[in-house]
Amino acid sequence: MPSNTSVKQGLKLIEDDKSKVLGLTVGNRSISTGEFVPKADAQSAPEVSFGVPSQSATYLVVGLDLDAPLPSFGVLGPILHWIQPGFKASPSSNTLASSEPFVANYIGPAPPPFSGPHRYAFFLYEQPEGFSGKKYAPPNGKPLGNMNRMRYDLDAWVKKAGLGEPLAVNYFKSN
Repeated sequence: MPSNTSVKQGLKLIEDDKSKVLGLTVGNRSISTGEFVPKADAQSAPEVSFGVPSQSATYLVVGLDLDAPLPSFGVLGPILHWIQPGFKASPSSNTLASSEPFVANYIGPAPPPFSGPHRYAFFLYEQPEGFSGKKYAPPNGKPLGNMNRMRYDLDAWVKKAGLGEPLAVNYFKSN
């Protein structure tokens, strides 16, 4: 089972410093940390924003389900829900947008019917210079298969992709 020190550090980051909370908008609703979002409302990737984004930096977002298959029995977790590189700051706001292809396509919440709410966490990293998402993505823009998503080792991904510490983190709950 992956240790995922990065997940623990990211969640601690937003406990200790509220300025490190990643802005998440699901539908037209801005999400507070830990807020409940019905799974039907979260089937499209959230919009992300960051307090003071650099106009020259490029960012990458990783989304994980931390509680699969059950919050009390997370043997399959975390499950990867999204890796999207290429986020740039809007010139007129703190909203981030990407036109680059995904590394791992977004999949919305889908906990089992008998499960309690799962935590869906999103981690914002500064994207390293020269990063190429194509190097890590399935060929020809295909969706990432489920077997490659289960028991996702964020620590290994951070090391492999040359990422630093997360700049911002947020999560919502859904079932």
